[in-house]
Amino acid sequence: MSIGAVGPAATEPDLPAAVDDSPLPARVTRATERTMTVVNGELRLGPRLRALWDNRELLLLFIRTELKLKYKDSILGFLWSMLNPAMVLGIYWAAFSVINRGGGIPQFAIWLFAGLLAWNLFNNAAMTSTTVVVGKAGIVKKVAFPRELLALSTVGVAAFLFVIQVGVLVIVMAALGMTPALGYLADMPLAILDLIVFTSAVAVFLSAVNVYYRDTQHLTEVALMAWFWGTPIVYAYGSIASLVARHPSVLFLKYLYVCNPMTPIVMTFQRAIYGKASYVSPAAGNTAHVATTLLPNLGVGGYALGLVVVLVASVALFLGALVVFGRLEGNFAEEL
Repeated sequence: MSIGAVGPAATEPDLPAAVDDSPLPARVTRATERTMTVVNGELRLGPRLRALWDNRELLLLFIRTELKLKYKDSILGFLWSMLNPAMVLGIYWAAFSVINRGGGIPQFAIWLFAGLLAWNLFNNAAMTSTTVVVGKAGIVKKVAFPRELLALSTVGVAAFLFVIQVGVLVIVMAALGMTPALGYLADMPLAILDLIVFTSAVAVFLSAVNVYYRDTQHLTEVALMAWFWGTPIVYAYGSIASLVARHPSVLFLKYLYVCNPMTPIVMTFQRAIYGKASYVSPAAGNTAHVATTLLPNLGVGGYALGLVVVLVASVALFLGALVVFGRLEGNFAEEL
């Protein structure tokens, strides 16, 4: 296999059959023993993008390798990827639909899991990407290939787990007799694209910075925790809008949520999967009914417009992350 051109051509016929700290199948070693290129930290953005596209097969190979290593020597193997979200969803259902019956959002487990679908992909890739280059130091120092593929492989692994979680959610919703909002499902491909591009931008950036500043992985863990609670997943975006309506002095909160790229993505997931933007509950004494707003009362086009804005910003961030990565990777070998 020929690795895409990102610099002057070179050959490395004496590569080891395996790297101590980063076991890879023989296919990777065979691929890297053929014609390849030397990475140059000063290359322009265009060649870097072409190199990533030319090496898409290598990216898929990295993803498959990571998935195999994740469940190496495990009896259940990939079944663990299905059991974990199923158990989490079961706990949410028991806690909020059985034990705390009648309080809060109806079928809260489905509402919460809809938001967690998007968040888990982002969170898993962001956390794993911080150490992916450092963890593959042996490959980075001895094999020439676009290093960004390592960061992108963490996004691929997270996307694979995302698909499994979607399958679990579909089964549970069918068992509960719930149906998604079919019209809003048209926005889901755009929401997923936004999620992948934005997550890739964050992963590429963090993977490069952590090589120089090893505290990045710990800072990322703390930042993601704060980011999670700053995204309307556990609570509804409608509660923030209601708070701002009652107290105009905290209007800045609404702008903070709107500027959060994950907010439009999560709200689209919730609107399409949960199927409702509001619900009606009986008031005290069951003498009246109160409507509670969960999400903005927008049409399919309204949610799509927000996603388009996020996509434009995410593409810009991804290109910027590639530039940063290119500037930093020149001294990776020395830092590792």
